[in-house]
This record gives sequence, structure tokens and C-alpha cells, in this order.
Amino acid sequence: MATLGLERELAVYLAHVTVERGLSANTVSAYHRDLSRYCAFLESRGIESLASTPALVVAEFAEAISAGTDSGAPLAPASAARTVVSVRGWHRFAVAEGWVGDDAAVDVKPRATPARLPKALTTDEVAALLDVAAVGDGPAALRDRALLEVLYGSGARISEATGLDVDDIDLGEGRESVLLRGKGRKERIVPLGGYAREALDAYLVRARPTLAMNGNGTPALFLNSRGGRLSRQSGWTILKAAAERAGIGDVSPHTLRHSFATHLLRGGADIRVVQELLGHASVTTTQIYTYVTRDALREVYQTSHPRALDKPMPRPE
Repeated sequence: MATLGLERELAVYLAHVTVERGLSANTVSAYHRDLSRYCAFLESRGIESLASTPALVVAEFAEAISAGTDSGAPLAPASAARTVVSVRGWHRFAVAEGWVGDDAAVDVKPRATPARLPKALTTDEVAALLDVAAVGDGPAALRDRALLEVLYGSGARISEATGLDVDDIDLGEGRESVLLRGKGRKERIVPLGGYAREALDAYLVRARPTLAMNGNGTPALFLNSRGGRLSRQSGWTILKAAAERAGIGDVSPHTLRHSFATHLLRGGADIRVVQELLGHASVTTTQIYTYVTRDALREVYQTSHPRALDKPMPRPE
């Protein structure tokens, strides 16, 4: 088996993920950063190639990056898990190339990262946010209100909302809906409620024609001040400004999407229906919202049920 040395082995692997696997520059940069730290760890133990790397040392590295006992600062669980995945990929490549006989990293698993439950606003917070979505009654104000009503009313991603064309919405009586194009350009039709319909109708009649006068006839639904398609970044800015006026704090477009799903489930919607509305390929992705609603139910239970108290209820005399 050939021994190239760690530096050369790393260079060959990075070339492989860049050229043959076609990974992005940012991903390759992350691989380089993670594996350079791994190389420094191996070299500190006198190891000069993957062929001479025992499984125990790989496991020690996985522990060291979490504790910060190697040459770097301790990594957060998600970053540590990503680094271990990078190391495992490099070792698998070494086996495939014939540099080593056995995969020293095969039994080293990334630590499970704690699930990040999505933040959801309360219905009162959503109402407050939408009430202050527009400042004044000019074209931009009507657009901002319509945009935020669509985001919350349909659970759309910000890219889906700003990617809408006028022909993608139907405001006909009993047909109120929006055609969203999600990941992989997968299309789904989502119903719109009365608030979103009214906000869109006001925007289309009283605001969009004015904004469109400054542009070149784009079919985009939401327009900027120059008559072009509103950008994702501008959508973020609009939401952030509204959240500050409402005194809510840090809110992202995904917060409205999370709130849309959470409020539907709390209202009794079937999880499969919510999956379709969100455009999730798998119901497993949607199931994280059930944990959010479970937490809310648990809180109500603990504050309302007499047998949920920390101390037992006094018995009647």
C-alpha cells in the first residue's frame, strides 16, 4: 500500500471532492479546515500518514475537538459532528484508493446533536406583527403588508414568496390560493385566508401599478421601488422592521413559516396535510413541529392539572 504522507493525502482528497464530487467552494473550504485540524492532531502524536493511524487516535480526536484539548477551541456539537463526518469521509476514500487496508474511522460516530426546535410566535404576536407590517398607506406599505400576510398565511419560504408572479395567485371567490415553487422547483398550491386575500387585493389594485411604472414590465408579484422583483434580502428587511415596531425581537421569515405549521397543528390539522402545505418531501421533516405543540400542551397541563403540581394536593380533613 502506498504511503503519501498526510499533506499529500489531504491534497489528493480535496482535489477529489472538488473535481469528481463537484462540491462547492464553501464546502471544500470546510473540509480543508476540519481535516487540517485533524492532521495537526495526528502529527502531534507522531503519525505521518493515514496508514499508520489507529482507530483509538481517531476516537481521541473526536473527543478532543469537543473538549478543546487539541490545538483548537472546543467546537459546538454541530461543528464537532461535521468534523467527524469529514474525517470519516477521508478515511473511506483512503481505503478505496488502497492507501490503507482497514478503515480506522468506521466505528467513530459523530455525537448526536440536540434537536433545535423551531421558534414559533404566539397568535397574539403574529397579529401584532401584521398589524404594524405597513407604515402609512403608500405603495410600499401595502406591499409589505401583503408580503407578510402571504408568508404567514401560506407558510411560504421567503424565496418562494419573492419568486411569485402575478399569475401564481388566484383571488377568485372560493378559489383563493397561491402556487408556490419549492426546492427542486416542486410546485404546490396552498389556500389563502381572508386576511391574505384582502391584503393582496389592496396591493394589486392600489400599489403594484404605481411600483410597476418604474420597471420594465416584470411579471413578478412583489416589486421593489424600481419596479423590479423584490429580493429575498429586502423581504428580510421588511419583516425585521415590522418585528421591531411590534416589539417582538428577532424574527426571520422562517419564524413565520414555523408559526404557520405550529398553529395549524395546534388547531387540529393532520400532520400529513401540514406536510403538503409546507412542501416537505418527507413527513419526518414536518414531525419536528409536533414537539413544539407537545411542549405547549405539557406547559398547559403542568399549570392546570391538579395532579401535575410538584407537591401533592392537601387531603380534605
